[in-house]
Parts: sequence; C-alpha cells; structure tokens
Amino acid sequence: MGSLEYFLNKHNLFLPTFNHPAAVSCEDFRRLNLNLPGAHTKNLFLRDRQGTQHFLIVVPADLEINLLALSRYLSINKLGMASEDRLRRFLKVAPGSVSVLALFADPDNKVQLLIDESLWNASAIQAHPMVNNQTMIVSRANLLRFLEATGHEATVLSVPRMTKILTI
Repeated sequence: MGSLEYFLNKHNLFLPTFNHPAAVSCEDFRRLNLNLPGAHTKNLFLRDRQGTQHFLIVVPADLEINLLALSRYLSINKLGMASEDRLRRFLKVAPGSVSVLALFADPDNKVQLLIDESLWNASAIQAHPMVNNQTMIVSRANLLRFLEATGHEATVLSVPRMTKILTI
C-alpha cells in the first residue's frame, strides 16, 4: 500500500491542504481558530462487542454521540471505542489523526463508514490526511470520488445525539 498522497494523485483527487500545529482532539483543533472552509468533523473508530465489526463514524465536531442509541439503530451488540491497536491495524493511523481519508488504508473494506447526514449534505468537510498537523478540504464531489476509489459505501444517517437532562 502506498501513501495517501500517492493514492489521491493516482485518482486525480487534488484536495486543498492546510498546515497547522498538531491537534489531537476536536477541542485542540477548535483552539487553533483556523477558520478553514468546510464542516469541522469528529471521527471515531468503533467496534462491536465481539470485535468482528468495525466502523468509522464521522459526525460534526460538536456532536456528542449516543452510542447506546446508535447500537440499537444499527442492531449491533454494544458499540464501543476500538483500541489504538485496532485503529493502527485496520486504518494504519494513530489516534488523533483518523478521518474519512484513512479509508484508503482499508482495501479489503473491513471498516464500515457511517456519516451523519448533515456532513453528507455539506458542500465540503475537513479531514486530517493521516496526520494531525494538516487538514484537507474534501468537497462533496471529491468525497464521492474518494469513496468510489476506495470501494467504500457510506451509510448516511442522523446519528443519535446525547440529550441533555435539565433539572428544575
């Protein structure tokens, strides 16, 4: 498997790239106050209880996912965060650097992509290119071309959100 840059060039996907200080979390990235185009994303690598199914879930950066509700929606037995080892094994990326672009490292399609419909309908999203000190802007058209090139299909859904309980 070659590099992401090679993969993108091979498929004529030229994505604007911005260099910045390393940002491991969405909060780190927000603090950089970069004002980049496209929707800011949060990317989680999940697995089912048995560790036989793996998911990359892409949601707006400020969304708190209700994993229990998502598990029920997908009829999956207890979704949870996958280990750093699994992340490296399946997507060849370190924590804090995962994004939809890491799917190029999954040629056997062992990872299922789940994407929130608000991002699917966005004109562009922000994505780390396997490192957390750069961000690429991926237009909707380029996202579709990228997924086709990787052989991945997106499951588009309204990702269940955590609800805030107000006390009176």
